[in-house]
Amino acid sequence: MLQRELFSDFPPDVELLPLSEKMGHDTEIDVWIPDPYPTRAMRVWPQLRGVRLVLSLMAGTEWIPATVGPHVTICNAHGAHNISTAEWTLSAILAMLKYFPLYLDIQRSGVWKRRFEATAHYARVTGDTRSLYPPVMLEELTGKTVLLIGYGAIGKEIERMLAPFHVDLLRVARTARTEPPVHPVEELEDLLPKADVIVLILPLTKESHGLIGTRQFALMRQGALLVNAARGPVVQTDALVEALQACHVRAALDVTDPEPLPDGHPLWSCPNLLITPHIGGSSPQFAPRSLKTASDELRRYIAGEPLRNAVQLAV
Repeated sequence: MLQRELFSDFPPDVELLPLSEKMGHDTEIDVWIPDPYPTRAMRVWPQLRGVRLVLSLMAGTEWIPATVGPHVTICNAHGAHNISTAEWTLSAILAMLKYFPLYLDIQRSGVWKRRFEATAHYARVTGDTRSLYPPVMLEELTGKTVLLIGYGAIGKEIERMLAPFHVDLLRVARTARTEPPVHPVEELEDLLPKADVIVLILPLTKESHGLIGTRQFALMRQGALLVNAARGPVVQTDALVEALQACHVRAALDVTDPEPLPDGHPLWSCPNLLITPHIGGSSPQFAPRSLKTASDELRRYIAGEPLRNAVQLAV
């Protein structure tokens, strides 16, 4: 339950009604702010009547159109999760390049000498079998080539946070742009072999569903790091499992397909993989930022002004 004080910026003449799947009766409302957890929200929807506008607290709204139909306007929380998601992405990249999952395992074992396993890990993942001294214990992000697939608000925030590392950045979006240079998605397969780190931060659409599969993994460099901060179905899971088990790539995932990831799923036991359970936006600032975005959109709606974050206009 969201604290009532979080709604203090809402227009004063708006009546706020708490909703529950256990209401047991129909409720007439004009604007619906659904629960951030889709399964809970979908159980509430059948009891709602008169909804004309949905203000999502999430950047992704994939489940909403099919639930509410075409006669309802839908707005997302564009911009509300830029910082938290970008910070997760940068943290995931660094955690994998610094071998934190391996060192956490070593910490739990209590065996200091196991640190030399990092050298073998480096050779196995990257294919670099040279005899290096001192032994390799981690990798650097600085100077690497990062391929950013998706260049919306969160993608731009990731770029800002990557700037101090002086990476070579390649950007991909639906359409090409010139300033800064952004490649169209049609050029993705030409860019994949150039990247050390591949970040997915694009919306899930019919076009992006299954975008990364067997062919795309084969084009990636040995040891490339795939970071999925977008949606699980953007990546073909069977192909990902195969590429991980072959030690061709490594990955950090905040989203999976299926999701939640079932007990015993092959992804849980894949090598060179870090999984977090879809927590990338879930900081203490989640609700205040999302509700501030919703409040601003609601004011425009009441005033008859154009909506900034509309992803579906009622027909």
